[in-house]
Amino acid sequence: MFTGIVSDVGRVRRVVPGGDTRFDIATAYDTGTIAVGASIACAGCCLTVIETGRDDGGFWFAVQASAETLSKTTLGTWTEGTRVNLERALRLGDELGGHMVSGHVDGVAELMERRAEGGSTRLTFAVARPLGRFIAPKGSVAVDGVSLTVNEVADRGDGRTAFGVNIVPHTASATTLGAARAGDRANVEIDMLARYVARLAEAAGQSGGNP
Repeated sequence: MFTGIVSDVGRVRRVVPGGDTRFDIATAYDTGTIAVGASIACAGCCLTVIETGRDDGGFWFAVQASAETLSKTTLGTWTEGTRVNLERALRLGDELGGHMVSGHVDGVAELMERRAEGGSTRLTFAVARPLGRFIAPKGSVAVDGVSLTVNEVADRGDGRTAFGVNIVPHTASATTLGAARAGDRANVEIDMLARYVARLAEAAGQSGGNP
């Protein structure tokens, strides 16, 4: 489990294609404290650490992603130099500063617009309509692993749903969202509560009664 509070922005230093693509990621984390088998959210996608190390380039860790993961997230477009939001797994007793995030990406959004709004930045994303129905104003959403509050939701009329979020200067400087531009794609995880409420409502409708 994660909270959507990014604690480092890493950089892909090597990509090794294969049955499961391997990514070596440079990080500021002391990888001596990261066990092989640990989970790290990489751009919001929960991945398992398979190797760690330190060399002249600093600390690094390696993860693998299956073909399914590559096709359902932005990881399939990662190349050497790609910047990646990172968050280590939540430990019992840690402060829950964002919202409960599983690291299971639900879909990919496209950034449609970026504009200054007061002292913050307004980002408007579009997602496929079936995913958009789980996103609600004042609800939570994780975008590339960043916990954000939804401002508004609207049907675009093109089979997609638009939703807007604001990022404050700290979030812009401490995550990859600060450099995001229109046309960029981002991993999206809907609020866990919304997922289960929708499933219960679906089950109630199929049974014709209360869940």
